[in-house]
Amino acid sequence: MNHRRVEFVLASLFFVLVSSRLGLSQSLIDIHEPFSKGDKNAKVILIEFADYQCPFCARFEHETFPRIDEAYVITGKVKFIFRNFPLKSHPDAFKAAETAICAGEQGKFWAMHSRLFRLQDTRDFSDWSQHAKTLALNPTKFTQCLESEVTASKVSKDLADGKSAGVKVTPTFLLGLAEEKTPKMKVLNKLEGAGSFSKFKEALDNILNLEK
Repeated sequence: MNHRRVEFVLASLFFVLVSSRLGLSQSLIDIHEPFSKGDKNAKVILIEFADYQCPFCARFEHETFPRIDEAYVITGKVKFIFRNFPLKSHPDAFKAAETAICAGEQGKFWAMHSRLFRLQDTRDFSDWSQHAKTLALNPTKFTQCLESEVTASKVSKDLADGKSAGVKVTPTFLLGLAEEKTPKMKVLNKLEGAGSFSKFKEALDNILNLEK
């Protein structure tokens, strides 16, 4: 048995063990990806469920994600998908999620995403119209979107999908492989909390090794 084959077998055994402990061995999740980064056809996927008022989510955004982005997303190895999971304990989180979605309707999701996390602890965080003005969004379209039940239903779907996948805290990350013939991802690992880059590197590298 050659060295690469040994690595593959060990990686496979590792994920069988981890998945069984997390109850993820047969877990599939729809790849709902209106807001994603990286190669659309990447087999390895990292899904984040987060809350714009969550300080640990902001820490991940500012400290850890830039390194993941540089090493895995920009290089085409991993597709990153963001999903909303506003907690009831954060009164403005649901509306912030809607704000980001509405910015996305005008091609400015990631700009709004970064802005909300950057202003998380300021009094300007919940000034939704000012965010739209700063990003030069069409104010009428933005307001209509923000008041639409369709927009609220998109946030609610993210919440429901997260809960079905066992998400309880923010941020939570689901890592896995895209299914061949269906728009789903097989969940192979789950990480909770902001985490260090080294923690994500180990988890992502193990999944990437399954693809070799």
